[in-house]
Amino acid sequence: MNVFRAVLLLMVGLAGTGVVLSRDPVQQAMATGYLGLLLTVLFVVFQAPDVALSQVVVGVVALPLMIVLTVARVRRSRK
Repeated sequence: MNVFRAVLLLMVGLAGTGVVLSRDPVQQAMATGYLGLLLTVLFVVFQAPDVALSQVVVGVVALPLMIVLTVARVRRSRK
């Protein structure tokens, strides 16, 4: 189980780096959703189901959705 946790932590680190290095806002939103999903799995593995449920709502659904809607509105207002 320790190897699985180490690989999961490495994947979270790589996903976070991917969010930071991405320049397109839509790609950042997708990468943020993927990072949120990985963090949810990490919280479940470390036996924190309450935090995992909060992470699903905020990190996987709400935050990427707000980013995409904001980008769409800004692009629409520039036209």
